[in-house]
This record gives sequence, structure tokens and C-alpha cells, in this order.
Amino acid sequence: MVEHLNVRTYKSDEDLPRENQLAHRIARVAADPVEVTPEVIDMVINRIIDNASVAAASLTRRPVVSARSQAEAHPYTPGSTVFGLPADQTASPEWAAWANGVAVRELDFHDTFLAAEYSHPGDNIPPILAVAQHAGKTGADLVRGIATGYEIQIDLVKAISLHEFKIDHVAHLGPSAAAGIGTLLGLDVETIFQAVGQALHVTTATRQSRKGEISSWKAHAPAFAGKMAVEAMDRAMRGETSPTPIYEGEDGVIAWLLGGPDRVYDVALPAPGEAKRAILDSYTKEHSAEYQAQAWIDLARKLHSEHPDLVDPANVTRIVLHTSHHTHYVIGSGAGDPQKYDPTASRETLDHSIPYIFTVALQDGTWNHEASYLPSRAARADTVELWNRVTTVEDAEWTRRYHSNDVAEKAFGGRVEIELANGERIVDEIAVADAHPLGARPFQRADYIHKFRTLAAGVLEETEIERFLALAERTYELTADEVRQLTIVAKPGLLASVETPKGLF
Repeated sequence: MVEHLNVRTYKSDEDLPRENQLAHRIARVAADPVEVTPEVIDMVINRIIDNASVAAASLTRRPVVSARSQAEAHPYTPGSTVFGLPADQTASPEWAAWANGVAVRELDFHDTFLAAEYSHPGDNIPPILAVAQHAGKTGADLVRGIATGYEIQIDLVKAISLHEFKIDHVAHLGPSAAAGIGTLLGLDVETIFQAVGQALHVTTATRQSRKGEISSWKAHAPAFAGKMAVEAMDRAMRGETSPTPIYEGEDGVIAWLLGGPDRVYDVALPAPGEAKRAILDSYTKEHSAEYQAQAWIDLARKLHSEHPDLVDPANVTRIVLHTSHHTHYVIGSGAGDPQKYDPTASRETLDHSIPYIFTVALQDGTWNHEASYLPSRAARADTVELWNRVTTVEDAEWTRRYHSNDVAEKAFGGRVEIELANGERIVDEIAVADAHPLGARPFQRADYIHKFRTLAAGVLEETEIERFLALAERTYELTADEVRQLTIVAKPGLLASVETPKGLF
């Protein structure tokens, strides 16, 4: 069962009882002591492994090195672990959440949920885990907190579009992470309410971070939201208050950022006593690219095998991807961003260019989180030629399916129409990625473990890989001391092999 709340702007002289405010409803869900189901426990473990996988693969990348060095400048006891560093080298929890959040997000390779808004709900895990380690919480506490983080973020993503108003999607992450931390710590409704309001207030920003020349801030933005959630909770636990009502106020978020006084949102949240199951609606990535590219990579791989002549641009007149509004306007040619066709563009830009991604996957028949983004790969003459023949168009039916709340028809792919130089046409389509729960090869625990082993190879020692997996698979049963060991430690010499940037700290 769910409870629906109509959320709108209220004038200052209108009566809006606190218990009817969205932030308060979120806090009540977080404070509800309902236990998690076995299916949710299992999926939380999958996502902890998934996060560690992509974090391992990014440990030596510059944004991650930078964020980790900032965390190292803030040591604290008991503190929290930082991916890559020894487990006994702890940092203040908000800085650990920051460093680990960047490591998880850098490759854009972990889980996703798409509805009215889009999100990577696995971004909730770094701040909640950091607080669990610092506060001495058990694995069961950690799982409950993560389940809440996923629940709140996914519920908000289903109900409230941010990108419609050019607000970055991490505005849903601040409140969800704060709520998850509240569940983890077993806090009262009032304290969680204040933390949720503060976390939202300081994490609303424009989505220029995902437009044009995309910078390294793309990976830092969710980490910042997680860090702010930790700080907001610390402040609320000290008895401090936050702007109220944060969503519905006359000068609040809806009034000025999300549609104005006439906009009404229907937000559905679990009823009291109802289990938090939203994590089961999310899905991870097999490929390191924007989620809307996942199905297109799989289709391109299929076409590569069935039509090997497509790799040569001399054989292709044009390729048109008929797809959803989001895919066309955010990562497709509809964005109007010349950088999406620029062979010198940043990795962050290329992983938001479906024309580039489809071209490389079509030519190579595979996708690799490193090789597919190399400057030399992007600059290959035959790739650039074919790349410039790939465009996208919005198709109303694929847009409708993208936004459908029916999981059986919800889709993130589209139809490709390829015109060949000899006058022939190839038409094919794909609805969901192979790894999607309704795809050709849905991800199971063995797939998450394989992903971890693959991405950790050469980064972690084999004994460390086995140690982490053995611990992660027991997450719900872990003692507080064992939760503090739920991290990954780089192989000797790896982190010393990369230059550490210098800043203020």
C-alpha cells in the first residue's frame, strides 16, 4: 500500500500543517521501523558489490585521486573508510562520503532508475555506509538505511521531474540520502525532517553540469549531495532547524524551481508498516555509458555480428535512431551540442553522446569502459566519418514507453533505420538492455560478482577481491566491526603510482 500526497506551493498565510509537508512525510517513512524483505536484502548486497566494482575501476582516475586526497586531508577517529586506502586510515564521514561518491560515479557505470526524472540510486550508498562505519552500526542497520535511501529517491523520481526545469537530478539525492541516514541511526521524525529539508535546500543546482562540454563535476555532483546529507544530519542532530516548508513554501523549491505556484505533484510513498521495496525497480549497467545508451550498445553489438559490412562508412548513407524524448534531447543530436560529434571531446561528453557510442559499438562489436573512450579511438578517421552519419529523432511511442509506469512496457531503447549506399535498408529495434530485468540476460548475483572481478583485476590483489566479496555477501549479518571493513584496498604501490594534486588542505 502507498499513501498519495498532493504537493504544491502554499502562500505564507495558508495553513499547511507540518505533518502534511512532503519533507515530513519522507521523514515518517524513514523513521518507520518496518523490516526489509529477503529480496531487498539480496538486491542491496548486489548494489554494494556493484558500487565497489566501478569504484575499483576508477581509483587512479584524476577526479577520484583528487577527491580521495581531500578526504585524506581530513583524518578522523573512528571515522569512515575511503576506497583504495587501508581500512585503518579513516576520514571524517562527510569527506569519506565525498571521496567514495566520486569513485562510484566517475565511470557512470552503476545502477539507474528512470521515470519522470532520472537517477543513479546507488549514489545513496557512499554517504549511508560512511555514517554506518563512523557510528558503529551493524550490517542490518546499514541495509535498512540503504533500502530507505533507494525508496525515497525512486519515489521522488517517479513523481517529480527536475530536468524539465533544468535542475540537476541530484536534488532528489540530498533528501533521500538524509532519509537513509536517519533510518540507519534510528532517529526520530523531527530530526530526520530537519535534515531532509536542509539537504534539499543546499543540493538544488542547474543541470549545466550535464550540458555542452561536460566536466569532471558530473561525477562530483552526487558526491556533493551525499556529503551535504551527512552534514545536514549532523546539524539536525544538534537541534538546528531548516527552511520550512522547503518544497511547498511561497519561496520554496516548487514555487521557484519546479514549475511555480500552479504546479501540483502527486507523490506516492509507502504507507506505515509497508516494506521499502523500491530498490527492486532499479537496474544496473553492463556498459560504462549513460543508461539510455545501454540498449543501443546491445543492439549495435547484434548488428555488428549480423551485418559486418556496417563497420565501413563507405557502405552506409545514414543511420537514424528513433527513440525517446530524453535520449534524443539529452544524449542525442536533439541536444544541439556540437561536442557530441567532437572527436576531441572529454570522456564525460562522449559517454553522453549516443551517436558516438552507437558508432563505436557497431564498429567494434563490444564496449569497454576504457578502450572505447580513448582519444585515439574517438579520433579514428572511419569512426568520425560514420559517427557524423548517425542522428536521432524523437518518436512519440518510444517517449510514451519511456515514461510508462507499467514495468512490462517501460522501455529505454528504440528503432534504428540504416540506409545503405546500395539502396537497401536495415531496420531493427530494442526495448531494454540485455542486463535489464526484462532483457535478454538479466543481471543476477553471479553477474555482479563477475563485473566486480573484471573491474577489480589489476587494481586489487586477488586475496582482497575474495575478502571483500565474502564480506559483502554477508552484509546483513555483519557486526559493527565488520561493517568498518566493508571497503576495497588497492594493491600495493597502485595509488603511489599516480600524481596527487595539491589544493588548500
